[in-house]
Amino acid sequence: MNRQIAVIGGGAAGMAAAIQAAGEGAAVTIYEKNDRVGKKILSTGNGRCNFSNEAMGVAYYHGSGTALLGSVLSAFGVSETKDFFESLGMRIKDRDGYLYPASEQASTVLDLLRYELDRRQVTVHTGAAVQALSFDKDRKKFFIGRQGKEGCYDAVILCCGGKAAPNTGSDGSGFGLAERFGHRIVIPVPALAALVCKESFYKQVAGVRCDAKLTLRTAGKEAARERGELQLTDYGLSGIPAFQLCRTAAYALLEKKPVVVRVSFLPDFDEETCGAFFRKRLAAHGKDEMDVFLTGIVNNKINRLLLKLAGIRETQRAKDVPAEAFRRLQELYLGLETTVTGTNGFDRAQMCAGGVDCNEVTENLMSKKQPGLYFAGEILDIDGACGGYNLQWAWSSGTVAGRAAACGTDI
Repeated sequence: MNRQIAVIGGGAAGMAAAIQAAGEGAAVTIYEKNDRVGKKILSTGNGRCNFSNEAMGVAYYHGSGTALLGSVLSAFGVSETKDFFESLGMRIKDRDGYLYPASEQASTVLDLLRYELDRRQVTVHTGAAVQALSFDKDRKKFFIGRQGKEGCYDAVILCCGGKAAPNTGSDGSGFGLAERFGHRIVIPVPALAALVCKESFYKQVAGVRCDAKLTLRTAGKEAARERGELQLTDYGLSGIPAFQLCRTAAYALLEKKPVVVRVSFLPDFDEETCGAFFRKRLAAHGKDEMDVFLTGIVNNKINRLLLKLAGIRETQRAKDVPAEAFRRLQELYLGLETTVTGTNGFDRAQMCAGGVDCNEVTENLMSKKQPGLYFAGEILDIDGACGGYNLQWAWSSGTVAGRAAACGTDI
């Protein structure tokens, strides 16, 4: 008789788990609280779905699961993911290693997964929030209760997501189900979210985008460094480099540590090259007023803000600016320091850090505390960088958990 498998959560990891389990001959049922599966996929990659990345490895991930990441990614990595989606009929576009559907529509990825669920005869219950998860006296069968109904299964795969983007169904409810089986939950914090800063000057530069290098310091020590297109908002720092620093900042703030970001608006310059650049500019344009003198270096809004912070008038001629003020201006271009007071909340985060402690699961992603209980996706304490890494973790972990559950691996 085919093994009966329940997948709780019909997101990317849940659909991957269901498809792979069904491919191994299991009878699979998905329980999804939303009115449709895969809702969160539609918003990934700004609607284009950056579903993986050719530059793959453990270094792009954080959390307690880095020890098992290598084996999971080896079992089902980027090449296997490409083969899988191409087998479903999807053409793939490679943009400097960032992988997208050739249609550049996230709906393509979701539709193909839905069609495959149908082909593999996976039963899908939508609008089906799981309210209870328990087992029989021998701890060999699972019972799922929902809205007064109950199902019996040989194995359960929890793919409920974390807490990021709760409007898509990731509201943290899966953590409660895991805790019922004795699992420790690493405190969830927003990851891949904007940084909220203390200073009031951000309204002057809101909306500006620029290439910048960000260095994060916690309790006076450098903790992380990122470079990319920075987006300045009226409350602080956004864009990919800020997102990449978010989880580190969030955990430091949770520990009541001071968090400071040093923003370099001239990321290719060091102190020596910056000094040489301005000396050459002074020799050629020293008679210009500072507003004119700085035009073309970076966005004019940033130029004017840094002038103000350096205490230099826009109408002052460059050659008349005192040397100390000019040094201060150069320092600001190379490293404007800003104090981080928080991050955007889960409702505006692309990813959640924290989750089920990965030290409590096997390499096949089965619970060490309850045989037959598996995990996949964001519910585990693993989160990746921007660039398709989190979806790759969904495909990889979903596949490993789905195949293991179907075959009874580790049981």
